[in-house]
Amino acid sequence: MQVPTMAAMMVNNETPEVLFWVGCAGSFDQRAQKITKAFATILHKVGIKYAILGKEEMCTGDPARRAGNEFMFQMMAYQNIQTLNGYGIKKIVTACPHCFNILKNEYPELGGNYEVIHHATFLQQLIDDGKIKINEGGSFKGKKITYHDSCYLGRANNIYEAPRKVLEALDVEMVEMKRCRSNGLCCGAGGAQMFKEEEKGDIRISTERTKEAIETGASIIASNCPFCMTMLSDGVKSNEKEDQVKVLDIAEMIASSMV
Repeated sequence: MQVPTMAAMMVNNETPEVLFWVGCAGSFDQRAQKITKAFATILHKVGIKYAILGKEEMCTGDPARRAGNEFMFQMMAYQNIQTLNGYGIKKIVTACPHCFNILKNEYPELGGNYEVIHHATFLQQLIDDGKIKINEGGSFKGKKITYHDSCYLGRANNIYEAPRKVLEALDVEMVEMKRCRSNGLCCGAGGAQMFKEEEKGDIRISTERTKEAIETGASIIASNCPFCMTMLSDGVKSNEKEDQVKVLDIAEMIASSMV
């Protein structure tokens, strides 16, 4: 894929409409890389002029701050802010709610002020503007789908409708889990839990959450977060439902259904 970097654009005196913040998971995790490719494919197809930072992008520092290492978070954040401000970045889109939340709500106090959009909202805007056209008899038409609200998009930023509207555009049959929207259950990865050993208990949160999703009878669990993607996929495995249930990001679903 030909993905433009900010450095290359600056050499040509070009400015992107939007900076695509890929994030650690989207860069290094094999499963999440597919989400990155799907979203980049969408941006390319609809003709959005975008760029990534490439090797200049550091981790936002979200896991460090959540785990209590404030010093490391500030070091990472300042480096990112210097890079972003150096390029005069105004608008950022990201497929990771953790990156979205920290860039939008916690970077401003350190001097990083940007318009930050999560890819669920961005995709909804593109659909509403008629830029994304969905294949009439798409592969998801009529399929039973349940959507998992990620904590950092839902409760932390009150974004519940955008991802659902994106899924509705695919003409699917939406079924909600018992715990959804502001009452949704965490997948078990947020707050840096992804990177630490589990505490003692009776059941893994990922198994519990995925069980709720499976109970809806949905054949697809739609997510909007690479962390949730990992936990829900693990949950499907531990519930031994790999043959019946798929976990997909909303960007992957849109990318494969576009005209």
